[in-house]
Amino acid sequence: MTSNFSNLDTGMIIRRSLFLLVLLILAFGNIFVLFQGLNSSVAMDQAQISREIARGNGITTQFIRPIAYHQAEEQAGRAVSFQGFQDTYHSPLNLIVNAAVLKIVGADDPEAWTLRDEELIYPLDRVIAATSMIFFLLSIGVTYLLVSRIFDVKIASVTAILMLFCEPMWNFSLSGLPQMLMLLLFSSALYFAYRATESATEGRLAMVPAIVAGVFLTLLALTHWMTVWLALGYIIYAAIAYRPRGVVAAAILLMIILAAVWPVMRNINVTGMPLGTAYLTLYTGLGAASEEAIMRSSSLDDAPSIVDGILGMILRSSLLQLTDIIPFLGGLIVAPLFFLSLLHPFKRASIANFRWAILLMFTGNALALAFFGISRDPLDPNQLHILFAPIMTAYGLAFVSILWNRLEVVSTTPLLRNVHFIVVILISALPLIISLPQKVRLGMHVSQRGGIPHWPPYFAPSLVRLQSFVPEDQIIVSDQPWAVAWYADRPSVWLPPSRSGFESLESKASDLQTPFHGIFITPSSHGSGTVNSVINSYGVFGSLVLDGMVSRSTSSTQDPNLGTAIFSRDPKIETIMRRYPHRSFPMGIGDMTYYSAERPPPRR
Repeated sequence: MTSNFSNLDTGMIIRRSLFLLVLLILAFGNIFVLFQGLNSSVAMDQAQISREIARGNGITTQFIRPIAYHQAEEQAGRAVSFQGFQDTYHSPLNLIVNAAVLKIVGADDPEAWTLRDEELIYPLDRVIAATSMIFFLLSIGVTYLLVSRIFDVKIASVTAILMLFCEPMWNFSLSGLPQMLMLLLFSSALYFAYRATESATEGRLAMVPAIVAGVFLTLLALTHWMTVWLALGYIIYAAIAYRPRGVVAAAILLMIILAAVWPVMRNINVTGMPLGTAYLTLYTGLGAASEEAIMRSSSLDDAPSIVDGILGMILRSSLLQLTDIIPFLGGLIVAPLFFLSLLHPFKRASIANFRWAILLMFTGNALALAFFGISRDPLDPNQLHILFAPIMTAYGLAFVSILWNRLEVVSTTPLLRNVHFIVVILISALPLIISLPQKVRLGMHVSQRGGIPHWPPYFAPSLVRLQSFVPEDQIIVSDQPWAVAWYADRPSVWLPPSRSGFESLESKASDLQTPFHGIFITPSSHGSGTVNSVINSYGVFGSLVLDGMVSRSTSSTQDPNLGTAIFSRDPKIETIMRRYPHRSFPMGIGDMTYYSAERPPPRR
């Protein structure tokens, strides 16, 4: 018996050591060899706000959305400074967490963490991504504890392995988006919610763990305001499952309301709306308009009404969630089987009851996405279904295991008992396994330069160079303002679609002694779609957006300046371009074009 225990213990140590080794290889390989920099506009936006917090400037932003400026101006009753502009778009917790990290590493100093000449990846990108990755790895550990408590160590181990080889989770980690912090908070909330469910089914008081779960859900709501809908699902479950009925639910609801008081009051003070600029994302889900179009507008007068086609919009978002449920759940093929597990009569009441808590939270989340919209973009900031992937995977694995073990051939052949786990792991890990060799070859090839950026549309060296000739008190108008704010560390206004919108902001900036320095065009605009769609999106500035590429294609030499310049021949923006006549190409190939009032210094 002692020998069997020793063999079991040795086998467990070997398996866990191997898991830890693979985890470390993937973590260090992704952050140091395969990393390509941040590739999410929301992540860059949050990062630059965190840097402002670390500098002691509060929740201010250098990325200025025209509609946000309009809101602030209407509320203040006067022109608002472009410097120290208050952000009301993002929830605060991830901003504060990243700010603490940036403060610790000294990133609040503008002279620190600069991009060296031979580097292509901005060093602070790695700091932001590494922070997100740590949250991901911690969430694997919390999920293991949760699932081993619900089911057993075997299902917990397989769930952890599936998370480790889940490519979408690694992509979210490296993007810098707050999803991995949310995954950690949600997994922690589920852990205490299940302990509360255990206590309730055994007739014990469940208040303490239930309220602790509510604390984590409150923190989750402060990380992404849309998760309030998710928390409402738990509140409904708590009102039904925990005694005394209604007390726990009321306590959690009160916590969320109290936590929301300061952000809501601040938003009202800045914009006049409880949800601030974030409220306008509702137009994306229900208003038949893209978020970009709304945020670049100088007012909502021309925006489509939210009520126009509202049922069709909700139905479209709902059907998208239904048809793409596997990608939304991280590509973990057994996760959707959670819904089938609702039909199985689990013997333990706590396991059976906890399914309804998960279902209620998932339903609340799905309703939120039906109203506010979600896309097939793998890094959609509203992709919150990924939070449910681990726990749903665990239930799916348990359900499959029950069916598998009922097969006669399995019960009579011990070697087949774990085959279903192996098959599930191989299928779920296949996307990561297939893409890894190419990523490794590319990463090793450019390792001496710190990696290769996500080009197009992002190329940090060209944006960092803007610091050398754009004064701190002048503004860059751009189609990529989040990247300008993060990499160039300069205030940046999102290029409006209309001449009147541009000139209005330009005049106010000049009056406030923070004039526009120039207009920066990148593949975020001219590479965003067909020529027709680009012209429709950028309105009167269509010729400006396409000018760099036209110059390159019409040049008979390698010098794009010798090509045809269409920006100077467009009568719609002729007066504007007279003020920004100097055209330069930061990358030398026309992909990035800068139009400035003063001639930039020559490239080194």
